[in-house]
Parts: sequence; C-alpha cells; structure tokens
Amino acid sequence: MHPEPSTSHVEQQIQARINAARIKVQAAKERRDDLAAARRRGLAHRHARKLRNLAEAEQRQDDDGPGDAS
Repeated sequence: MHPEPSTSHVEQQIQARINAARIKVQAAKERRDDLAAARRRGLAHRHARKLRNLAEAEQRQDDDGPGDAS
C-alpha cells in the first residue's frame, strides 16, 4: 500500500488559492502605497510651485513701487 499524503488534493488546491489571494492582496497594497507616495510628492511639488509663484508675484509688486502714481 502507498502511504497517504498528509494533505488531500482538495486541501492543496484550497491552500494554493489562499496563497494566490494573499499575493494579490499584497500587490494591491503595494500599488496603493506607491500611488499614495506619488500623490504626496505631487502635492508637495504643487505647493512649492505655488509658494514660488506667490513670492515672485509679491516681488514684482514691490519692484513696481507703491500703487499707481499715474
């Protein structure tokens, strides 16, 4: 007689599906983390650009002098 395997074919299939689901969930989490990091970098870049633009606009106003003296 052949020794019976420790797990049945059905149990092996279930375990394979569970492992595949774990891999899929982990990949989705990594994708979300990557997108969140990119979003944060984009927001930081946009905020820095906005501050630069505001500072430049303020500098231009200072260079023009006080008000319209026409």
